[in-house]
Amino acid sequence: MANRVPLDNVAHANLRAAVRRGADFGDAVNQTLVVPTEFESVQREYPIFIRKDAEGQWVAVALLGLDRGENLFLEGDRWQARYIPAVHRRGPFFLGIRGDGEARELAVHVDLDDPRIGETEGEPLFREHGGDSPYLDHVTQALHLIHEGLAAGRGFYAALERMGLLQPVELDADVGDGKTYAITGLFTVGMQQFQSLGAAQLEELHRAGYLAPLIFIRASLPNMNHLIDIKKRRIGQG
Repeated sequence: MANRVPLDNVAHANLRAAVRRGADFGDAVNQTLVVPTEFESVQREYPIFIRKDAEGQWVAVALLGLDRGENLFLEGDRWQARYIPAVHRRGPFFLGIRGDGEARELAVHVDLDDPRIGETEGEPLFREHGGDSPYLDHVTQALHLIHEGLAAGRGFYAALERMGLLQPVELDADVGDGKTYAITGLFTVGMQQFQSLGAAQLEELHRAGYLAPLIFIRASLPNMNHLIDIKKRRIGQG
């Protein structure tokens, strides 16, 4: 069970966080949540797709592998990519509410039961004489990126759906030796549908700040070839 509490620079002055990657820390997944505020960085490494989550809401995911529980960018305790999605960079930290009534505010929370948290190993959370450490600044930035991206995503995906831009994708990945993968339930931005938009719709997307993330989704699709190449190499090593 998680033991999440608001991070406090007095009570938690000596806490450290070990920066670890691996299956034990939720990194062994073949799809991971990404948000529009990080699409520019995500699209340089991973293919981005849109799908429905367990609650039936549209979300974006970066495809990391072809088998369930497979992250092809994870090698032992190392994530081999130039960019790691924010939901994995945040580590054992979360945004939550601190205070009551008018004093309620967003604050960083830490899971004290997470094995990466302790007082002997890893990056300090606070400077010796007060103030957040560079590592905690990095974590806080990732948390706010997620928070703002989730808020922006609701309007973004609604606009794509309303304008008929969401196109289902059937991924058939051939990795050789007669082995193929069929991945269903994913959507992308249809280029033909996008090119058919009128000036008023394009202006609406532009004013809302939705054109750039839309383009980043399309620009990410060639990364499927890179993903398949990694899979082929892994199979060859096996």
